[in-house]
Amino acid sequence: MTTLLLVLQFLVSLALITVVLLQRSKGEGLGSIGGGAQLFFEKVRGIDRAMEKATTVLAVLFMVLSITLTFVS
Repeated sequence: MTTLLLVLQFLVSLALITVVLLQRSKGEGLGSIGGGAQLFFEKVRGIDRAMEKATTVLAVLFMVLSITLTFVS
């Protein structure tokens, strides 16, 4: 059981890394604090929205698997 969960967590982590790296850059990073308002008014398009949802789902799944592995092992 533990081995299956570890393999699943490994695959989820690889998918999460891939999805995050494939996302488009959102702007200036910390430089947006000093007046990068265009960052907040940009509309999210189809593929960007799908990537954000995939990131959220994979991050939650990774967290649930981590907590489950803590209690199983």
